[in-house]
Amino acid sequence: MSMPEDFERTSFTYAGRTRAVYRQGTGPGVVVLAEMPGITPKVLEFARRVSAIGLTVAVPHLFGEPGAPASGAALLKAFPPACISHEFTVLAARRTSPVMNWLRALARQLHADCGGPGVGAIGMCFTGGFALAMVADAPVLAPVLSQPSLPIPITRRNRSELGLSDEDLAEVKRTCAAQDITVLGLRFTGDRLVPAERFARLHQELGDHFLAVEIDSAAGNPHGNPTAAHSVLTEHLVDTEGHPTRDALDQVLALFRDKLQ
Repeated sequence: MSMPEDFERTSFTYAGRTRAVYRQGTGPGVVVLAEMPGITPKVLEFARRVSAIGLTVAVPHLFGEPGAPASGAALLKAFPPACISHEFTVLAARRTSPVMNWLRALARQLHADCGGPGVGAIGMCFTGGFALAMVADAPVLAPVLSQPSLPIPITRRNRSELGLSDEDLAEVKRTCAAQDITVLGLRFTGDRLVPAERFARLHQELGDHFLAVEIDSAAGNPHGNPTAAHSVLTEHLVDTEGHPTRDALDQVLALFRDKLQ
């Protein structure tokens, strides 16, 4: 597979680590972090919507095959290496993934390149909580947590964990209060990878600086969302006006527009 030609392939190096970063658009920057299994066509569709409102999107390649569609085979290929990589903290509580240092540096460089009051950041699924961690040491004014799944909630304790060290969480809270930052969180109510306890913890820690969008996916829900629905803005987006997933997408774009433009 190959990436579409409307995205420019660039690279970014920090602390000796170089990764490809795919960019599109003009205006203030938004870092778009792909979900598992990687930078899929649906992730790129979302990125195009962000660039269409007058923003520059930067999509770093963290795992998987860029441009490949989501599939069971692609997930099986991308997930195990990411899980054993020292850059991603998959299970441990109260630890920030080491990859965050590179992502924060990318956000700082994007702000320097694109200007504006700051940058936006959105994580999805495996990277869902990364946008929150970026607030601690990057000019992120519009963080979005779409189905934040790490640490994987296989223990009771992990269900409410945020994938942050105590020090980073304290800095996120301080920054949100000082700069009046709204952290937007998205999840389907029946998503076992994003338990209700995690959003309750975000409410507890961030108070009015956390805004939750929780979409009904119970059996027989009036919108026809599958009970196993997970990807709010990509694979399970119903792009029809009035549908709650479309409303969530519009809310994300409005946050980026209001904070960055």
